[in-house]
Amino acid sequence: MNATQELLYFDRYENRLRAEGIYGEKPLRWAYETVLGRLCLEGIIKRRWFSRLYGRWADTAGSAREIAPFIERFGVAAEEFAEDPASFRTFNEFFHRRLKAEARPIAPGEKTVSFPADGRHFFIGDLSRESHLYAKGQRLELAALLGDAALAKRFARGGAVLSRLCPTDYHRFHFPLGGTAGATKLLNGVLYSVNPIALSRSLGYLLENKRRLTVVTRPDIGSYLFLEIGATNVGGIVDTCPPGTTVARGDEKGYFRFGGSMTIVIFPENTFVPAADLAAQSAAGIELYARMGDVMGCLGK
Repeated sequence: MNATQELLYFDRYENRLRAEGIYGEKPLRWAYETVLGRLCLEGIIKRRWFSRLYGRWADTAGSAREIAPFIERFGVAAEEFAEDPASFRTFNEFFHRRLKAEARPIAPGEKTVSFPADGRHFFIGDLSRESHLYAKGQRLELAALLGDAALAKRFARGGAVLSRLCPTDYHRFHFPLGGTAGATKLLNGVLYSVNPIALSRSLGYLLENKRRLTVVTRPDIGSYLFLEIGATNVGGIVDTCPPGTTVARGDEKGYFRFGGSMTIVIFPENTFVPAADLAAQSAAGIELYARMGDVMGCLGK
C-alpha cells in the first residue's frame, strides 16, 4: 500500500465500494511508510505514554472546540446522538457518546449473530490458515493474540470477525451473542495503529497492542471469545459489564476512549455462518462496513 492508494471498503447500505476518509492520514502514512517515521513509531508513537498524553488532551475543556468541526468534516450523524452535541464538555465525552436506541436496532432471530460495533468488518473462516487480511498471506498467531496456549488450541480452527473502528465511528461495543461474561483478562502492550496503512505492513502489530479478552459461555456452542484491541491515541478501554453477568445479544459491553480501535470475536470451529456479503467481501480481501446490531451471520450448530 503506497501513499497514493485509497483505502476501499464495501458499504452494505449503499451496496458499493467507498473510499475511507482517514482521520490523521498524513501523519499516519508518515509514521508507517517512511524511514524517519518508522524510527519515531518505534521510539515514541507506539509507547503507552504517548497515547495517554493525547487522551489527556481529549479530556480537557479546550478539546470540546474540536467537536463541531469534526462532526461537519466527517458527516457524523448528530441526529442519532442520545444527547445534544452542545452538551459534551470534552472531546472524549463526544467520542464515547451513547446513541438513541432506535439508531441501532438489534436484528431479530434466535440464531442471529449481530455485529458488535460500527465499523469495517472482515471474516476469517479458519484461523489456522492464511487469509487476505490487509495483505496477502497474513495469519493471526492465535496463541500470541490470546496470551493463552490452551485457549488458542481450543479455537485453533475457529472463525473470527475483526471489526475495525475508525475515529469517526460510534465507539461503544456490544455482545454479538448472549451468554455469561467471564472475567476480563488484560494483556498489556504497546499501541500501534490498527488502520490498514499499518496492518498491511504487519498483522503482528495486533499481537503487541494492549488488548482485553473475555470468554463468554453459552450452552449451544460452549463459549466464544471477545477481544478489545487498543491502538495509537486510544485513551483507554472501559468495560461497563461486570464479570459473571448474564447478557443478551446487543447489550453494551464497554467503550473505547479517543482513537481508532478494534474488536475481534472468535467462534469455535463450525459454529458461525457469516452473512453472504461479509463472506463475499472478505474472500475478496475487502472489509464490509456495517453497523452495530445488524446481522453479522448466524449460528450454524
